[in-house]
Amino acid sequence: MSTKKQAKSFVFLADKIYVHHWPLDTPKWSSEIQEKVNFDLHKNKDRKKIQIENKQIKINDYLFTQLQKIGITIPLFKKETTIVFEGCFEDYYAHIHITSKDKNYLEIFNNLMSWKIALFPED
Repeated sequence: MSTKKQAKSFVFLADKIYVHHWPLDTPKWSSEIQEKVNFDLHKNKDRKKIQIENKQIKINDYLFTQLQKIGITIPLFKKETTIVFEGCFEDYYAHIHITSKDKNYLEIFNNLMSWKIALFPED
């Protein structure tokens, strides 16, 4: 019997998304990409669908891979969960902040922590 943990996939809605170029020593984003990210994620106030699947995170139509430096928190005195990480979409490197203010923010936090522990134990 295998003792390896099976990573589950799950979906939740995010209230705030912030994506920016990072690290600084990677190729800069074109103005077209920056405008597209601003329009799709920053200026669009609709809640965003977040899909966690193995070692990938999808925010609406943006698929982030090569995930690293993953941090998950519940900020003091706030009923929300935030995940911050570095990753790539298409050929662009990014630093991503995702915040969910769902009433089930504790369940989202627990799912994120279980996912991180199972797939990124060294991170």
